[in-house]
Amino acid sequence: MNENPQSPKDLDEVILSDDQGNEETYKILFTFDSEDYGKSYVVLYPKDVEDSSEIEVQAFSFTPDENGDVDAGELDPIEDDEEWDMIQEVLNTFSSDEEQDE
Repeated sequence: MNENPQSPKDLDEVILSDDQGNEETYKILFTFDSEDYGKSYVVLYPKDVEDSSEIEVQAFSFTPDENGDVDAGELDPIEDDEEWDMIQEVLNTFSSDEEQDE
């Protein structure tokens, strides 16, 4: 999937295109870096379901731009089960922190 921000200055949303060229706008939930894997990650969710009680998220690794942000390049899929487990742990921690803030 390709990432294509609508505006380089508006980095809270990205547009992902599938293999058939269908585009969908996603909101960035959060980004984080992993020293264990030496990568940066972005966790996204579809913009059109942001008011739902259950949201399916997607995660990708990426190479940060000079500001440390998601840039206009490719997002790389996560293909390693151990890497997915690490992302799930970060997501669980993020979700727990969000619930405590409410």
